Amino acid sequence: MKKEIKIFYSQDWKDYELLDTGEEEKLEKFGQYIFVRPYEDAVWKKTLNEKEWAKADGKFWSSKVGAKAGWKFKLSRSNLDNKLEKKWEMSYKGIKFLASPTPFRHLGFFPEQASHWDFIERKIKEALTPQGLALGSLKARPFPAKPIKFLNLFGYTGVASLFALRAGADVTHIDASKQTIQWVKENQKFNNLDIRCPSGHRMSGMRVIEDDTVKFIEREEKRGNKYDAVIMDPPKFGRGPKGEIWKIEKDLPKLLSQVRKILSDKPLFVILNSYSINLSSLSLGYALEDAMSGFNGEVSSGELCLLEKSNNRTISLSSTAIWENKKL
Repeated sequence: MKKEIKIFYSQDWKDYELLDTGEEEKLEKFGQYIFVRPYEDAVWKKTLNEKEWAKADGKFWSSKVGAKAGWKFKLSRSNLDNKLEKKWEMSYKGIKFLASPTPFRHLGFFPEQASHWDFIERKIKEALTPQGLALGSLKARPFPAKPIKFLNLFGYTGVASLFALRAGADVTHIDASKQTIQWVKENQKFNNLDIRCPSGHRMSGMRVIEDDTVKFIEREEKRGNKYDAVIMDPPKFGRGPKGEIWKIEKDLPKLLSQVRKILSDKPLFVILNSYSINLSSLSLGYALEDAMSGFNGEVSSGELCLLEKSNNRTISLSSTAIWENKKL
């Protein structure tokens, strides 16, 4: 069967802009700060002139260009901290989170994943509404007997988890990095999202767990815990808290097989995302389709994109595949 490649993007960003791309770099605005980061796929000329690019507060140098890898800021870091807070607040559609330059070129979130955040919130709300849960009128309506259980694997700083939580899901967030887990907890504090029923008992909340993803899933299977919705963003290569080695080409099939074992009988959706250049969106789609065989749903494959302000081009930054149950 012929597969259609979809383009996923959001036009609703206010705190972030992709200003320009070209010559293996991208120019981005994060809140009030501008940064240059590598983008090796940009094999075209820049649209904006060098004067505009020179306004950046900092630039991340890749080791591939022969320079010392890492951030270089217009001011020394000690002086820059007076202007550029170590972490500063950003938001998307009312969900707040912290941004900051990290040693791995990222700034604490991936703006191209905003379309996933929209999808997650919409699908969970749709699943809960028929049971009587309508956000904004919680005290006036009965609560569902069973919450939607959402699992975020390789969850990074937790923005997707916060959107699931706001939609009314009971969230479990997993990441192997101690520093990242602390960042998740900081983001969680910004958003008072635990939903409680009129009696005061928690209806939905968020567990944040530092753990190796594969081992966590194995334990959840033994405990008999099931999830209705899953998002996973496995790295190309990584290490767990105890030195466990992860290689996506070798370990992805095993991961998908294990995730299937902890899904509920009628799951809502499973999202698979990858920044590995070795895995196309079609490859992710076929792998997810195979893993979800037997469930009543459909797989969409495509690219997570951003719209470039300087040239109005659609810039692809990640491959993704989404399985969703469309009959609930």
